[in-house]
Amino acid sequence: MAVSIERVIEPRPRDLGGFEVRRVLPAAGRNLVGPFIFFDHIGPAQFAAGTGIDVRPHPHICLATVTYLFVGELVHRDSLGFVQPIRPGDVNWMTAGRGIVHSERTDAQLRQRPSHIHGIQSWVALPASAEETEPQFFHHPAATLPQIERPGVRMRVIAGTAWDQRSPVTTFSETLYVDAQVSAGSEVELPDEHHDRALYVAEGKIGIEGAEYPTGHMVVLDPGGTARFRALADSRVMLVGGAPLDGPRFIWWNFVASSHERIERAKDDWGAQRFPRVPGETEFIPLPESRENAPPPKGQPL
Repeated sequence: MAVSIERVIEPRPRDLGGFEVRRVLPAAGRNLVGPFIFFDHIGPAQFAAGTGIDVRPHPHICLATVTYLFVGELVHRDSLGFVQPIRPGDVNWMTAGRGIVHSERTDAQLRQRPSHIHGIQSWVALPASAEETEPQFFHHPAATLPQIERPGVRMRVIAGTAWDQRSPVTTFSETLYVDAQVSAGSEVELPDEHHDRALYVAEGKIGIEGAEYPTGHMVVLDPGGTARFRALADSRVMLVGGAPLDGPRFIWWNFVASSHERIERAKDDWGAQRFPRVPGETEFIPLPESRENAPPPKGQPL
């Protein structure tokens, strides 16, 4: 049985101060795809010499952030003391749990010349039983992630499982997250073990069941059934999904939780500066002035 399409999500542009992202999740009527509650397409953006990204320290709770770059570099710093550059194909996975603070910036040496960046920033909501886990940070170089090669297709399993391959990234629920580079005319049949499945066209154009989807579209599939897509041009497609979470999640600024009360506590803690600090950083992003009408999530790369 061929799969049907539940919805198509077109991202909303967001200016994060000197560069633009395309925000895909959360979307009207669809906050989550599997455990993914936040999905930003970064760039592609170019920076003149002497400029770059400066995301000041900011907090998270009850989620994991996943930074994955196609082009460029960022330096991650967090309140656990980790300092880690991330480069194309690597995975920076930061489990916020009960609370963490981090920054992401363009390295000083890289600022000496023009640079550019392109990639995906996503948040994975944690199951209720893991929301208050100890914060952790893991870096996985590209060479440690499973790669799948077929004629005209090269795929990297970023997190979770796909095609009998498992990423070394520790997840808290069943996850599908794959970077697929597909030559024009080639087809990919999606793995069927995951309940939620979506495709995000980061570059190029794909066809599904006779319909065409260009760069910047996320196609969310109905559960079950065989799903495949064809690259109508050389394309880069992110496969996203996994098991549904154990209940709804609420999102306010950089906070995600299964209860409003937990978010209110995080607001109070950040406002009173009770979160841990990032060693070597003196700046921070203040709590949005309006607690009732906060802006869309920001203050994290992306």
